[in-house]
Amino acid sequence: AMALAARAEGIGEIPVGAVPVLEDKIVAEGWNRSISEHDACAHAEVMALREAGKQLENYRLLDTTLYVTLEPCCMCAGALIHSRVKRVVYGA
Repeated sequence: AMALAARAEGIGEIPVGAVPVLEDKIVAEGWNRSISEHDACAHAEVMALREAGKQLENYRLLDTTLYVTLEPCCMCAGALIHSRVKRVVYGA
């Protein structure tokens, strides 16, 4: 997640990265892309959830843990609830 935050910062974004993990395996990656994609919803957590849903072929991310570098905002917290993420670990 830290490397993804650095990636976001490198493209002029707010430096946030997120990684969903299932059974000790990273299933997706997300970093902030709101500015570059002109999308207010393209937060790191949402991008990670979108990719994880595609990888697992299910938006319900049961038993996953999301590691993220910053406490999720209200929008992202709602997406985490709807995605059924079991646990969230954030750095700040």
